[in-house]
Amino acid sequence: MNIAKSLLYFVLAGLCEIGGGYLVWLWLREGKRIWFALCGAAVLILYGIIPTLQPANFGRVYAAYGGVFIVLSLLWGWQVDKIAPDKFDLLGGVISLLGVSVIMYWPRI
Repeated sequence: MNIAKSLLYFVLAGLCEIGGGYLVWLWLREGKRIWFALCGAAVLILYGIIPTLQPANFGRVYAAYGGVFIVLSLLWGWQVDKIAPDKFDLLGGVISLLGVSVIMYWPRI
């Protein structure tokens, strides 16, 4: 599997997890209608399916996904909640993506 396709799966899974969770959050915390929760639940199911398209084993995929999730969460907060990441958020994001690269894409002997 090429790296671009794998990264696309990570991003799609992350958007589904964060987006689905956000819809449930809006229902519970902001008093939105139940449809927000139901749509959120459906999107969270997609989040559970998308990582299975990765070629690596479960533990490796979910460990690497954690790094992608960190960066996507910072971007979500910046774009949706209007809270810009600071230099330490950015540094942590870069470090986490380096970890993703090592875990998923470093050549194994």
